[in-house]
Amino acid sequence: QLLLEESGGGLVQPGGSLRLSCAASGSTSNTYGIGWFRQAPGKEREGVSCISSSGGSANFADSVKGRFSISRDKAKNTVYLQMNSLKPEDTALYYCARGTAAGGYAYWGQGTQVTVSS
Repeated sequence: QLLLEESGGGLVQPGGSLRLSCAASGSTSNTYGIGWFRQAPGKEREGVSCISSSGGSANFADSVKGRFSISRDKAKNTVYLQMNSLKPEDTALYYCARGTAAGGYAYWGQGTQVTVSS
């Protein structure tokens, strides 16, 4: 069983930075992509970024392009989401999940809270 655990969230002022980690344990595999998602109170969950199994390609939501970056360390079974120039609208619970052969996502973590506020 694959387990994903997010960490690195916290309270940060607007314009600040955070780096989120998504660590995999259990039946780890680097043959699938990893996605980051977020959900703010009263809003639907939205995709933030994803990275391919090789780490060679990534996609970002328009709202975070130019501010967020994603990377993966296969040796550590960890995917990182570097968030810079944070805005109050980035406040949300951030989740990671593993891609599936069917094109969706599974093995959701419990999430890490990011709060951007002065």
